Amino acid sequence: MIRDKTITVVLPAYNAEKTLEQTYREIPFDIVDNVILVDDLSHDKTIEKARQLGIKHIVVHAQNKGYGGNQKSCYDKALEIGSDIVVMLHPDYQYTPKLIHSMCYLISNGLYEVVLGSRILGKGARKGGMPVYKYIANRLLTMTQNILMNQKLSEYHTGYRAFTANVLKSVDYNSNSDDFVFDNQLLAQIFYAGFEIAEITCPTKYFEEASSINIARSVKYGVGVLNVSLMYFLQKTGLFRFRLFGSKKKG
Repeated sequence: MIRDKTITVVLPAYNAEKTLEQTYREIPFDIVDNVILVDDLSHDKTIEKARQLGIKHIVVHAQNKGYGGNQKSCYDKALEIGSDIVVMLHPDYQYTPKLIHSMCYLISNGLYEVVLGSRILGKGARKGGMPVYKYIANRLLTMTQNILMNQKLSEYHTGYRAFTANVLKSVDYNSNSDDFVFDNQLLAQIFYAGFEIAEITCPTKYFEEASSINIARSVKYGVGVLNVSLMYFLQKTGLFRFRLFGSKKKG
């Protein structure tokens, strides 16, 4: 806990057997109260490894629900057990758990209700091995998104995020896609609900066991991201209304 706030780390897992232990061992349990692992029908021994590590809250999908569907289960379970701050950390060890302190203190001190670990601030992305085509796509997409959404994030595509329970309760994340575009839909909902988002520099690692999507799925993701940003722009200007933003407003 920090300032009597219960902190929960959620791990959306898929074939994470090889990297789960290393990720778990670096979680700062001096402040983290709970760890939730949601397994999206892995084909390896992710569940067995999670049990060996003593992870108390394990949710197993009976069928593969996709990256977004996995996150929905993560947040549902985190809210169910009474979490005040929820940190989404990929168990593939691409993001370092050592930033959890910094992210959670920003939230617990009342400065922000959402904090992102950005690979683009500083030189962490390329230094960590992000492929050139992904880096360029990230920069172009982010620039376009910032224009359409009137924001100034360094990137919208990081998988390292921390939220207050209030934020998760204020948006209808369960209406979002079960695919990778879920991340961007959630950020659009958060901005539309009136919350500000902080970013901190996050080193990242690209290696064989780290999760990644192929070029075809990357293109599909990019088109989806642009569509979400355009929907946000049209919603904010009052030209159209979309179900995506039919969530409860802040407060």
